[in-house]
Amino acid sequence: MFDTVLIANRGEIALRIARTCRELGIRVAAVHSTEDEDSAVVRFADEAVRIGPADAKQSYLLIPALIEAAKKTGAQAIHPGYGFLSEDPDFAEICAQDDLKFIGPSGTTMQQLADKSRTRGLMRDAGVPVLPGSTEPLDDWKEAKALADEIGYPVLLKAVAGGGGRGIGLARDAAELRRVHRETRTQAQALFGDGRVYLERFVERVRHIEVQVLCDAHGNGVHLGERDCSLQRRRQKLVEESPAPGLPPGVATKMGELAVQGALAVGYEGAGTFEFVVDEEGSFHLIEVNCRLQVEHPVTEMVTGVDIVAEQLRIAAGEPLSLRQQDVQFRGVAIEGRINAENPDLGFVPTPGRLDVFEPPGGQFVRVDSHGYPGMVIPSSYDSLLAKLIVWAPDRDGAIARLRRAAGEFRIDGHGVSSTTSFLSGIVDHPVFRKAEHHTDSVEQLQQDLSGTR
Repeated sequence: MFDTVLIANRGEIALRIARTCRELGIRVAAVHSTEDEDSAVVRFADEAVRIGPADAKQSYLLIPALIEAAKKTGAQAIHPGYGFLSEDPDFAEICAQDDLKFIGPSGTTMQQLADKSRTRGLMRDAGVPVLPGSTEPLDDWKEAKALADEIGYPVLLKAVAGGGGRGIGLARDAAELRRVHRETRTQAQALFGDGRVYLERFVERVRHIEVQVLCDAHGNGVHLGERDCSLQRRRQKLVEESPAPGLPPGVATKMGELAVQGALAVGYEGAGTFEFVVDEEGSFHLIEVNCRLQVEHPVTEMVTGVDIVAEQLRIAAGEPLSLRQQDVQFRGVAIEGRINAENPDLGFVPTPGRLDVFEPPGGQFVRVDSHGYPGMVIPSSYDSLLAKLIVWAPDRDGAIARLRRAAGEFRIDGHGVSSTTSFLSGIVDHPVFRKAEHHTDSVEQLQQDLSGTR
């Protein structure tokens, strides 16, 4: 196992990783920008290195500064968390060249799976079902039109290098396709520095179900069940739960088996997530593979008892998986709600500022992953995620009741600071969610209903 790990990230995920490192007896090295000098992980770490100004491009995204920090602190490995450089194959390769272990899949594997159109081909060849569409980028809109005419509308144009729900355009007919193709290419170039796009059939009223996998360097792979991430706003997840409610018998098991099959087929090492859409008949298709720790990984940890970060560290250190598929036991229901420093009444505009009050909820089977504390200044330079509220109960009704109670108990206040806690309470209490009738297009209607009650 490693003596020292550098955490190349910030916020709640940096602190979450640091805690598991400490439990495993690993020395924690943190990095921070000038704006994060008083952050929770800096206070927690054994050593912290300032790597640049607030601008992420000059700090958290600056590879030379991260490599220098790792060497300065004597780290043998770098954990990228999620976001920032967590799925950057160049970063993984540079780490390897500098004799640093990147905690995640290899640069070669990430390079393969970063190309979403290529991923579709690889997974199809591995026997994993994918939506009808292209397996190569479509530079010419006429190519896109010919394929769309063949598979039928509506279709999605997606950035080959996309992620996080960005770089996606919807075309419902041929007249719309030319404009959407042009706009998506432009957006993809601006967001990811890669204007290539691919096309796939768009299925309406689907559920977004993902499967957590773990694979080691010895050819072993397991899945840790599925998560339902269907409640999304602008393709950004709001609420996640495990297990996914109401799936037809056998669907979750089959998805898990195929996810492991696909991961092993490409030599995957580490923690990864296979994301599927499931239609109303229970048919499922892979849409992408995420080569990193997911924001919503705690719901899986709550129902399996597996520390996913600990497994990442062990895998990166060359150890075999500590469990086999038959060792994975699923118990009860876990639900996670994301709490952002945003104002739901003003279109979810971010509300940076000083936190005067930050009192997380307590009680049995309540977990809060957060970097917040009284006196903290929420910066304007980064993502507005302030906390993740995760609860467990023996059944879904109990988990919903516990989440509502805990969200109502959460106290967050400060000059100009708002949070989404009340919005979260309303969402999980809505009949559509309670009956598990929600899908990826549900949030807009739920928002309207909640606005009418305020």
